[in-house]
Amino acid sequence: MKRRSFIKLSTIAGVGLSLPMSGLLTACSTHPEHSLEFKNLISGLLKEWCDGMLKVQINNPSNLDVHGALGCPSCSHIHGRCMDAVYPFLFMADKTGDEKYIEGARLVMTWAENNVSQENGAWTVIKNPKSWKGITIFGAIALAEALHYHGHVLDETTRNAWTVRLEKAGQYIYNTFTIDFTNINYPGTAVYGLNLIGNVLNRDDFKAKSKKLASEVKVYFTANEGLLFGECKKSSSKLSEKGLHGVDLGYNVEETLNSLVMYALKEKDEELLQILTKSLNSHLEFMLPDGAWDNSWGNRMYKWSYWGSRTCDGSQPAFGMMAHINPAFGTAAIKNTELLQRCTADGLIHGGPGFIEAGIPPCVHHTFTHAKPLAALLDHWDHLPEINSSASLPRMTADGVKHFKDLDVFLFARGDWRGTVSAYDAEYHYKEDFRQASGGALGVLYHNKVGLLCAASMAEYHLVEKNNQQPQPGKDICLTPRIETFKDDVWYTNLYDLPAKITSKDENGAIELKADVKLKNVDRNIVDGTASAFDIAYKCSADITEIRVSTQQDIKTQTAFVLPIVSPNNEVVTKISEREMTIQKPEGLVTIKANVPLKIKAMSGSRTFNMVPGVEAIPIEAYFDSEKKQDLEISISVS
Repeated sequence: MKRRSFIKLSTIAGVGLSLPMSGLLTACSTHPEHSLEFKNLISGLLKEWCDGMLKVQINNPSNLDVHGALGCPSCSHIHGRCMDAVYPFLFMADKTGDEKYIEGARLVMTWAENNVSQENGAWTVIKNPKSWKGITIFGAIALAEALHYHGHVLDETTRNAWTVRLEKAGQYIYNTFTIDFTNINYPGTAVYGLNLIGNVLNRDDFKAKSKKLASEVKVYFTANEGLLFGECKKSSSKLSEKGLHGVDLGYNVEETLNSLVMYALKEKDEELLQILTKSLNSHLEFMLPDGAWDNSWGNRMYKWSYWGSRTCDGSQPAFGMMAHINPAFGTAAIKNTELLQRCTADGLIHGGPGFIEAGIPPCVHHTFTHAKPLAALLDHWDHLPEINSSASLPRMTADGVKHFKDLDVFLFARGDWRGTVSAYDAEYHYKEDFRQASGGALGVLYHNKVGLLCAASMAEYHLVEKNNQQPQPGKDICLTPRIETFKDDVWYTNLYDLPAKITSKDENGAIELKADVKLKNVDRNIVDGTASAFDIAYKCSADITEIRVSTQQDIKTQTAFVLPIVSPNNEVVTKISEREMTIQKPEGLVTIKANVPLKIKAMSGSRTFNMVPGVEAIPIEAYFDSEKKQDLEISISVS
């Protein structure tokens, strides 16, 4: 099969998106030195990941239940989507000429056909034939791109068999997918998938279905900020009590927006490109200066891994391919790839920056999905715009407060401080509470010199998707900063107060966000017999971030503000006094002070670890002095 570029970015010339034809052609043809640095980064990382996957691939012809699968260092089961690795494996086979990658590709396909392939053309997420089949779209895209760009490295018999199998998968997607049959990431990704498969197989009906879905998806963007919504059950139906849609940053930037961008560029869909430009800019507001995606508030944040979402593909295609529209998109693609590199060890991506220090084994799922977008960028390299990190990310230069009306989430920035405070009340499930940062909670606190200081976790860790999440090691301690009390062994916290309200002001060099909250349990019942109504004020100036918690009610049960500070176990913690402690980080000293004694929650070892977002932390507690009836005050500074 002759290699050819499926997407040519020059096709967007004339759509009125700010770059003239001559500028785009120059960007696509010269590839300045900085772009080549990015190419070297993703080329090296892709090889490292492919070699890492080969190291865990199971070669046991006597046991077809596992033969060819990618073994997972952390999970007791085989991940049904491991055949997605067929694309990066064939890419490496083509570029290196090394037969081991062809054999790796054959083996994952063999395992899939023996274990998760269905008569109707679908693949299942695990071996059980009754399990979820929507993931067929991801495997089909991987197989289509593998055949399209690199099928010539296969023998004719294998290539023909895989092409037949691709058509069966395409037919299943064509027959099954509608715009609202499930979460928006599936039909949204099918916009590109059906177009790609239709072109590879010359199936006009597939391409027509793709065009229909592309037309229908245009209403799935929020009214004010243009954020893609539909990550909830059922995707187009239920709004929250505040009238907000289900939005998940991780799924959007790492999966659905990639598909829509690649489709819109190829088909020259001007209307969709305009929508996507606004949407990408809004999503980019949540990238932290180190390339992390701040999904602390997302309604599927149970899969948040700081760099993205546990089972998605990665944000590089959407932002890299649109870098001619906004150069900061290119910065985002590079910064996030660098973060993925820092989270890689022994050839596999670990699910967050704290995994390696904590000795938590990686899930192979992260690697076989995130390898695909790097292969896609390299396959389109000759037609990409310039991609470098010369443009600043919005959160690098931000100052002040920004309220996202479609989320009821506030971003604040002053000096080197960056933070997120959330009152977002949209839920993923609506029957069970998988609580992301809400209730006026501080979802993220970041400092440009020392990095991440606070990061939300689920209120209680749940295996919402037991096949796609790693079990929590050790005791589950929530990492979201919060007020909490226990009555009759029941936990009450502001994290479950979905109606919470936040106001903001920026005066005299200081930002203040004030949250009016109530303490509730998981069933949303307000605690009685003790103080339940509180104000949390987050005040940020250039030198310090302060948290002040107050109530007008009598506190009759022990009540604390819990402030987990992100800290790997190799950082030195010093207790200066009962009300002051320091944490020595590589780039600076973090000091935490309070007007009451500071304690550390009971735990085994010197740190707690949480799978969301994959960090170690020190859970600091500050208890109200109920006799003095004073406000509780905590400050954080960096020197």
